[in-house]
Amino acid sequence: MHALCAQEHYFVIMKAFPMPHNSMQQWRQPSWLLRGLVTALVTLFSGAAFDAHQRRWIFQAVPSTDLTTTQESMGLTDQWVEFDSRETSLPVKLHALWLAHPRPEAPVLLFLHGANCDVRESAQRMQRLHELGFAVLAIDYRGFGQSTPALPSERMACEDARAAWNWLAQRHPHAPRYIYGHSLGGAIAVHLATEVDDAAGLIVDGTFTSIPAVLGTFKWGWLALEPLITQRFDSAQRVTRVKAPMLVVHGSEDRLIRPELGRALFECATGPKRFVLVEGGSHHDTHEIGHLQYREAVRELFGLTS
Repeated sequence: MHALCAQEHYFVIMKAFPMPHNSMQQWRQPSWLLRGLVTALVTLFSGAAFDAHQRRWIFQAVPSTDLTTTQESMGLTDQWVEFDSRETSLPVKLHALWLAHPRPEAPVLLFLHGANCDVRESAQRMQRLHELGFAVLAIDYRGFGQSTPALPSERMACEDARAAWNWLAQRHPHAPRYIYGHSLGGAIAVHLATEVDDAAGLIVDGTFTSIPAVLGTFKWGWLALEPLITQRFDSAQRVTRVKAPMLVVHGSEDRLIRPELGRALFECATGPKRFVLVEGGSHHDTHEIGHLQYREAVRELFGLTS
């Protein structure tokens, strides 16, 4: 289920700046000359073309996967979110999966997935959240799955999330509504939570403070790349404005987004909050390994029981 997601990378800049393995130690301690070269490269690779490459590297949008049998067995139904984009001035059609809850009064949750996987690959994670008592709507951003073809961007993905939130509000006006984001989707979830005032709660899993901070955790993090980054996803700055209760979950063995980034985001939050470290959890299995921790945190922070 998560074969594609397991290959998720946020910024494969090493494709542009290859580094010989046997000279790694030398590169870790750059001289003033090397720093000057990096600055020159920053200038060279700036501009619209590099922004497009960057968006491809960060989102790694994937075409639709055929999981019809699995979808039907889990009770997932196709939905479509349509709106006119202010970002592009074009009509947009987002594909979504809906997992209804047998209790009519159940809270509803907007599910925002990460990079390099479409909404169908999130079915198991959706089901785990459903077991916690939520009805779940998961969307594909533009460029993913069956949604409107486009090269995704931070602004467009956040606009897609807002459109899905409005869709839920129109169809479930009396239900408590929650926002959930995994990995890159966590940054989109934080952004959405700062724009709406009717979110009952926010859950982020395996996410980060910003894209520059993620780059800084890599072996080549000393490279002066920050001026190039247009898709910044600065959650640390935005999370201070989140008023809804916030649950931050991270796997202790997450090798893609280090747990200290999740902890740092948690520390930046100023509202009611809780941090859950799932021991032994990786970037992709906290919903399985930490299911009981999830259940307890949802009960204690949001007052919800399944």
